Amino acid sequence: MPINAYESLLTGGHPNSLGKTIEVVDHILQDEKRLQQLYDCYQSPDAVVRLRVSSCMKRVCKVHPEWVAKYLDGLTTDISTIDQASTKWTLSILFTLLDDYMSDAQRKAAITVMKNNLHYDDWIVQNTTAESLAYFAKKAPKLRAWLIPELEALTKSRHKSVSRRAEKLLAIL
Repeated sequence: MPINAYESLLTGGHPNSLGKTIEVVDHILQDEKRLQQLYDCYQSPDAVVRLRVSSCMKRVCKVHPEWVAKYLDGLTTDISTIDQASTKWTLSILFTLLDDYMSDAQRKAAITVMKNNLHYDDWIVQNTTAESLAYFAKKAPKLRAWLIPELEALTKSRHKSVSRRAEKLLAIL
Protein backbone atom coordinates (compact mmCIF):
# COMPACT_ATOMS: atom_id res chain seq x y z
CA MET A 1 0.00 0.00 0.00
CA PRO A 2 1.61 3.30 -1.06
CA ILE A 3 2.18 6.02 1.54
CA ASN A 4 0.38 8.50 -0.73
CA ALA A 5 -0.06 9.40 -4.41
CA TYR A 6 3.48 10.78 -4.67
CA GLU A 7 4.98 7.43 -3.75
CA SER A 8 2.99 5.83 -6.57
CA LEU A 9 4.19 8.47 -9.02
CA LEU A 10 7.83 8.14 -7.97
CA THR A 11 8.08 4.36 -8.16
CA GLY A 12 9.08 2.15 -11.06
CA GLY A 13 11.25 2.51 -14.11
CA HIS A 14 15.01 2.53 -14.29
CA PRO A 15 16.63 3.62 -10.99
CA ASN A 16 18.80 6.18 -12.77
CA SER A 17 15.88 7.84 -14.54
CA LEU A 18 13.95 10.79 -13.16
CA GLY A 19 10.66 8.98 -13.68
CA LYS A 20 7.89 11.46 -12.83
CA THR A 21 10.09 13.60 -10.59
CA ILE A 22 9.51 16.79 -12.59
CA GLU A 23 5.75 16.22 -12.64
CA VAL A 24 5.73 15.76 -8.86
CA VAL A 25 7.84 18.89 -8.30
CA ASP A 26 5.59 20.96 -10.55
CA HIS A 27 2.55 19.76 -8.60
CA ILE A 28 4.12 20.53 -5.22
CA LEU A 29 5.24 24.00 -6.30
CA GLN A 30 1.57 24.90 -6.73
CA ASP A 31 0.84 24.43 -3.02
CA GLU A 32 3.30 24.36 -0.11
CA LYS A 33 0.98 22.06 1.87
CA ARG A 34 1.76 19.25 -0.57
CA LEU A 35 5.42 19.18 0.50
CA GLN A 36 4.57 17.16 3.63
CA GLN A 37 3.29 14.32 1.46
CA LEU A 38 6.57 14.27 -0.45
CA TYR A 39 8.58 14.36 2.77
CA ASP A 40 6.54 11.41 4.08
CA CYS A 41 7.73 9.38 1.08
CA TYR A 42 11.23 9.26 2.61
CA GLN A 43 9.70 6.43 4.68
CA SER A 44 9.00 4.35 1.57
CA PRO A 45 10.59 0.89 1.58
CA ASP A 46 11.44 1.48 -2.10
CA ALA A 47 14.98 2.84 -2.59
CA VAL A 48 14.05 4.27 -6.01
CA VAL A 49 11.23 6.28 -4.44
CA ARG A 50 13.59 7.64 -1.77
CA LEU A 51 16.13 8.57 -4.46
CA ARG A 52 13.48 10.49 -6.38
CA VAL A 53 12.15 12.11 -3.20
CA SER A 54 15.66 13.46 -2.66
CA SER A 55 15.73 14.79 -6.20
CA CYS A 56 12.33 16.43 -5.68
CA MET A 57 13.34 17.98 -2.35
CA LYS A 58 16.45 19.50 -3.91
CA ARG A 59 14.43 20.95 -6.79
CA VAL A 60 11.75 22.36 -4.50
CA CYS A 61 14.43 23.81 -2.22
CA LYS A 62 16.04 25.70 -5.10
CA VAL A 63 12.71 27.46 -5.79
CA HIS A 64 11.34 27.71 -2.25
CA PRO A 65 14.06 27.16 0.36
CA GLU A 66 11.77 28.60 3.03
CA TRP A 67 9.37 25.68 2.48
CA VAL A 68 12.05 23.02 2.90
CA ALA A 69 13.59 24.88 5.85
CA LYS A 70 10.53 23.89 7.89
CA TYR A 71 11.77 20.28 7.64
CA LEU A 72 15.33 20.94 8.84
CA ASP A 73 14.86 19.24 12.21
CA GLY A 74 13.46 16.12 10.58
CA LEU A 75 16.19 16.12 7.93
CA THR A 76 18.92 16.18 10.59
CA THR A 77 17.28 13.52 12.75
CA ASP A 78 14.98 11.07 10.97
CA ILE A 79 16.10 11.40 7.35
CA SER A 80 19.82 11.43 8.18
CA THR A 81 19.51 7.87 9.53
CA ILE A 82 18.45 6.45 6.15
CA ASP A 83 21.30 4.28 4.89
CA GLN A 84 21.14 5.33 1.25
CA ALA A 85 23.76 7.26 -0.66
CA SER A 86 21.32 9.49 -2.55
CA THR A 87 19.74 10.62 0.70
CA LYS A 88 23.11 11.39 2.26
CA TRP A 89 24.45 13.40 -0.66
CA THR A 90 21.17 15.29 -1.01
CA LEU A 91 21.26 16.25 2.65
CA SER A 92 24.66 17.90 2.24
CA ILE A 93 23.35 19.87 -0.73
CA LEU A 94 20.16 20.86 1.12
CA PHE A 95 22.15 22.00 4.14
CA THR A 96 24.16 24.50 2.06
CA LEU A 97 21.01 25.70 0.29
CA LEU A 98 19.30 26.19 3.66
CA ASP A 99 22.18 27.81 5.54
CA ASP A 100 20.45 31.20 5.71
CA TYR A 101 17.38 29.59 7.28
CA MET A 102 19.16 27.59 9.99
CA SER A 103 19.35 28.36 13.66
CA ASP A 104 22.73 27.79 15.30
CA ALA A 105 21.44 24.50 16.74
CA GLN A 106 20.22 23.32 13.34
CA ARG A 107 23.53 24.26 11.71
CA LYS A 108 25.39 22.33 14.40
CA ALA A 109 23.14 19.31 13.83
CA ALA A 110 23.62 19.53 10.05
CA ILE A 111 27.39 19.69 10.44
CA THR A 112 27.31 16.65 12.74
CA VAL A 113 25.33 14.72 10.13
CA MET A 114 27.85 15.66 7.44
CA LYS A 115 30.83 14.78 9.64
CA ASN A 116 29.29 11.34 10.11
CA ASN A 117 28.72 10.98 6.35
CA LEU A 118 32.10 12.23 5.12
CA HIS A 119 33.66 8.77 4.91
CA TYR A 120 30.50 6.94 3.80
CA ASP A 121 31.49 4.38 1.18
CA ASP A 122 30.17 6.25 -1.84
CA TRP A 123 32.20 8.67 -3.94
CA ILE A 124 29.29 11.05 -4.55
CA VAL A 125 28.51 11.25 -0.83
CA GLN A 126 32.18 11.92 -0.07
CA ASN A 127 32.46 14.63 -2.74
CA THR A 128 29.25 16.49 -1.92
CA THR A 129 29.77 16.20 1.82
CA ALA A 130 33.37 17.44 1.61
CA GLU A 131 32.22 20.37 -0.53
CA SER A 132 29.43 21.26 1.90
CA LEU A 133 31.63 20.94 4.97
CA ALA A 134 34.20 23.21 3.32
CA TYR A 135 31.43 25.74 2.67
CA PHE A 136 30.56 25.78 6.39
CA ALA A 137 34.24 25.63 7.45
CA LYS A 138 34.95 28.97 5.77
CA LYS A 139 32.89 30.60 8.56
CA ALA A 140 33.78 28.22 11.40
CA PRO A 141 37.45 27.96 12.45
CA LYS A 142 36.87 24.89 14.65
CA LEU A 143 35.21 23.06 11.81
CA ARG A 144 38.03 24.12 9.48
CA ALA A 145 40.59 22.69 11.92
CA TRP A 146 38.65 19.40 12.07
CA LEU A 147 38.12 19.23 8.30
CA ILE A 148 41.69 19.75 7.11
CA PRO A 149 43.03 16.38 8.37
CA GLU A 150 39.89 14.66 7.10
CA LEU A 151 40.47 16.12 3.64
CA GLU A 152 44.11 15.11 3.80
CA ALA A 153 42.95 11.53 4.40
CA LEU A 154 40.56 11.78 1.45
CA THR A 155 43.44 12.79 -0.86
CA LYS A 156 44.45 9.12 -0.63
CA SER A 157 41.03 7.87 -1.72
CA ARG A 158 40.78 5.09 -4.31
CA HIS A 159 38.32 7.35 -6.12
CA LYS A 160 40.17 9.89 -8.24
CA SER A 161 37.33 12.40 -8.09
CA VAL A 162 37.36 12.27 -4.27
CA SER A 163 41.12 12.70 -4.01
CA ARG A 164 41.10 15.58 -6.51
CA ARG A 165 38.17 17.28 -4.75
CA ALA A 166 39.92 16.94 -1.39
CA GLU A 167 43.09 18.51 -2.83
CA LYS A 168 41.07 21.37 -4.34
CA LEU A 169 39.25 22.03 -1.06
CA LEU A 170 42.48 21.92 0.93
CA ALA A 171 43.92 24.58 -1.38
CA ILE A 172 40.87 26.77 -0.77
CA LEU A 173 40.90 26.32 3.00
